[in-house]
Amino acid sequence: MKIDLMTQKALSNMVGWSEANGRRWIKIFKQFIPVQNDGSNKYFNHESYKVLSLVKELSEKGYSSTEILKIFNEEGIPVNAHKLKAKNFISYDEKIQANSLPSQKELVIAVLKFINDKKPYTTTMINDGVSSYFSLTDDQKSLTYPDSKEFIFSHRMRLARYSLKKQEYIEEVSKYTYQITEDGLQLLNDDLETTKEEIDELENVTDPYDIIRGKVEEIENDLINDLIDYLKQAHWRRLETIVVELLTAMGYGDGQVTEKTNDGGLDGVIKEDKLGLDNIYIQAKKWENTVGRPDVMSFSGALDAKGARKGIFITTSNFTRGAEEYVERLESKKIILIDGKKLAKLMIENDIGVSVKKKIVVKEVDFSYFEGE
Repeated sequence: MKIDLMTQKALSNMVGWSEANGRRWIKIFKQFIPVQNDGSNKYFNHESYKVLSLVKELSEKGYSSTEILKIFNEEGIPVNAHKLKAKNFISYDEKIQANSLPSQKELVIAVLKFINDKKPYTTTMINDGVSSYFSLTDDQKSLTYPDSKEFIFSHRMRLARYSLKKQEYIEEVSKYTYQITEDGLQLLNDDLETTKEEIDELENVTDPYDIIRGKVEEIENDLINDLIDYLKQAHWRRLETIVVELLTAMGYGDGQVTEKTNDGGLDGVIKEDKLGLDNIYIQAKKWENTVGRPDVMSFSGALDAKGARKGIFITTSNFTRGAEEYVERLESKKIILIDGKKLAKLMIENDIGVSVKKKIVVKEVDFSYFEGE
């Protein structure tokens, strides 16, 4: 074993964790932690230590593993954690989200009060009416969850409608159109204590679509990690072929892997037109270490040698912020960086290296079918 390499136990101890705790964190962040396989043994280097130490520091600041992964995936691995505030810091938007938006429990009563005339209302009409009832601003209604693009207000309204329908306080009389029931009117007329108990029960009703969506996201994340593992295990020549197949499937043109004896540091080319007047050159690297600015600059130089203006640099690992800033400042050419996670997502979207395991169809009532005499 080289002197600059260490075992998993040594790495964990160096960071300040037990071997078991270190193993757990290494497993979670394996796509970001450089590792060198020697048969059945795994060895880590100083770069591995830096990444794991950063993870530990963020964890001690109150960030969960999911939140740290989100930071790494969206912003890249930070140089250090000092610039990231501890989780007890609450921004202005978070205060609005926590204190100003009505809870699902408050929305339930507001929905019933808004439609208490027994007339049918569409979801848009209900949302607008409840929003006006609470005097919500556009900024409040536009707030989204940190880990998704879903509007918090719209999501809570959907949960409120679902729970009311499930308990038969409202009914769906046509698609996306609801009407209060006799039970719903009775709930509004009940004494305060009875109403409170019923509303508390509604909070326990779970929308199965939320459960399904959460499980689908979990399955997709597992698939992404599996694809990254297989890409790292694939022969470097096979990786180049996979990348060319992917870009061809995405509609960029006819692609081919270059000959290694005369590739000029380029692994593939996509001909955007049949005559090859405008080409996209590719570099695909099966690396464990984070790809830095010097590697991308070298690729840029290879493009200059070809007189090319377009390039795609693909790696199974990640790019440093320096590499990303370099391509952002380029003016004479365009270079796209694709890391391991983005590569796996594109493969899934374009059915490269994946197949359908099981297709689940969720059906709903076709209200128009029952209309007419």
